[in-house]
Order: sequence, then structure tokens, then C-alpha cells
Amino acid sequence: MDYRNMTAPCGLDCFNCPMYMASMNEGLRKKIAENLKIPEEVAQCRGCRNEGGIMAFMKMKEPCNVYRCIEEKGIDLCSDCSDFPCDHLHPYADKASAVPHNTKVFNLCLIKKMGLEEWAAKKAKDVKETYFKGKFKL
Repeated sequence: MDYRNMTAPCGLDCFNCPMYMASMNEGLRKKIAENLKIPEEVAQCRGCRNEGGIMAFMKMKEPCNVYRCIEEKGIDLCSDCSDFPCDHLHPYADKASAVPHNTKVFNLCLIKKMGLEEWAAKKAKDVKETYFKGKFKL
């Protein structure tokens, strides 16, 4: 697995995303299409970098702000930027229950601390599991 290519610049782990998995699993793609009420052919993703920052399933017509920013700056990840963290990574509550976007900064900090390969192999899936299934604790 090319973890660099399959990790979005914002820190999302494309390799653990159901939309990526749907690109290789017709049954999952059909189920996602039904649930999201989108055409089956767009109910998949090959990863942010492979899609040029445009997620067809989100009806995007141009790359997201994060993707445009890292392209302009010539860096791989937001955590490589001197402006990290910035408002491009700001979490939004309206998507908190369904989309792992609120994990981005946490993932980027872990990548910076652990390195991309170690994070991807040992921690990325746990972050998503904890986000969706863990219990809040102080």
C-alpha cells in the first residue's frame, strides 16, 4: 500500500474509507449509492490524490481548499506547512456524526509524531474506530 498516496493532504486515511473500499467492492458501492441516493458509478473514490482533490460523490466540481493549498505550496501534508493548523482544517459540527473530518488535525499530529508509515499501519484505523464507536472521556 502506498500510504503517502492514499493519505489525503488533510490527514484523512483514504485507505480506510468506505468510499475507497467501494471502488473495489461492487456490493458496497451499490449499498453506498442507495444510502446516499447517488449514482452507483460515483459511489466510490480512488483517494483524494488520485482524484485531483475532487470527490465526485460529494458533487464537487473543483478541488477542495486543502488540496489546492498543498498543491500551491508544493507540500505533501498540511502538517508540513508552517501555517499548520489553519482554518482549512477547522472542524464543523454539522458533519461530526457522519464524516471523520474532525479527526484530521489529530491524524496530522500523529503523522508528524510517528511518521506516515507507522501511523498508517498502527494507528489510523484505531482513530476512526474511536471517533465513531468510542466513548467520550476526560
